[in-house]
Amino acid sequence: MTMAVTVRRVLAFASSSSAPFFNLNQNANLRYILPSPRHLSAFSEDGSVADKFHKWHNGGGTLHESASIDSTALVEVGAVVHSESIVGPNVRIGSGTIVGPSVTIAHSTNIGYNVALSNCCIGDSCVIHNGVCIGQDGFGFYVDGDGNMIKKPQMLNVIIGNNVEIGANTCIDRGSWRDTVIGDNSKIDNLVQIGHNVVIGKNCLLCGQVGIAGSATIGDYVTMGGRVAIRDHVSIISKVRLAAASCVTKDIKEPGDYGGFPAISIHQWRRQVASRCQALVRRDP
Repeated sequence: MTMAVTVRRVLAFASSSSAPFFNLNQNANLRYILPSPRHLSAFSEDGSVADKFHKWHNGGGTLHESASIDSTALVEVGAVVHSESIVGPNVRIGSGTIVGPSVTIAHSTNIGYNVALSNCCIGDSCVIHNGVCIGQDGFGFYVDGDGNMIKKPQMLNVIIGNNVEIGANTCIDRGSWRDTVIGDNSKIDNLVQIGHNVVIGKNCLLCGQVGIAGSATIGDYVTMGGRVAIRDHVSIISKVRLAAASCVTKDIKEPGDYGGFPAISIHQWRRQVASRCQALVRRDP
C-alpha cells in the first residue's frame, strides 16, 4: 500500500462518524473520552491555550481538542499531541514525545521517548526510536547582495513509508522544493542525518552516522555502511552497496559495490588500497 493511500485512509477514518476516532471538538463526547479532564495551565497564564489541551484516557498523555485519535492509541504521560494531528489505531507514543500540528501517524506505529515530530506523515507499523527528530527545517542559506546570510524557506514535509524503522537520535529534515521521502521497509540506524529534499527508495539500509546531503536521490535496495557520506544532488541507482566511510561525490549509474573517497568500484578501491600498502612497505621496510 502506498503512503498516499495510507494517508487518505487515515483521513477518511477521522472524518467518518462511524470510525473509532475521537475529535475533541465534539463536546458531547468529552465525558466519554476524558472521564477526568485536567487542563495544562503551563501553556498560558490566562488559560486561553491551556483550555484546548486535555488528558488522554489511555496512558495519561496530553492532546489538543482538534486532534483526531483512535481509541486504541496509547499516549503516555508527558507526551503531547498538537492541533489537527491524526493518530491511528494501536499507535504507541512514548513519554516526552511531541507530535506537532497536522502530523499524521498511521496504525500500529511505535514511537519512543523524547521524539519530535513536525511537518510529517508516518506510515503503518513503523518504529521510531528515542530522540528522533523528523520534520524540522533543513540547512539552507544563501548570501544576499549585502553579504548577509539569509535563510531559504523550508515549507514542505517529510513522508515516511510503511514498516520503516528509524534509530535513536536520527534527524530527517523537511523539504524545501520537494518532500523528503523514506520508502517502505527501509531501516535507518542511530545518529543518521538525512537532509532536506532527500528521496530514499524502498528496502534501503543505512548504518550508523551516515550523512546524506540535501536533494540526493537514492534508489531501492541501497545499503550504506557506517559513516558513509552522500553529496548534495547526487543520484544513486537501485541495488548499490557502499563500504563504510565511503563518500559519494557524483552519480552512481550502475548497480554494484563501491568504496573509497571518492567512491569508486569496490574492486578498483581494493586495488588502490593494496597498491598504497605495498608502496608504504617498500618505502619503510
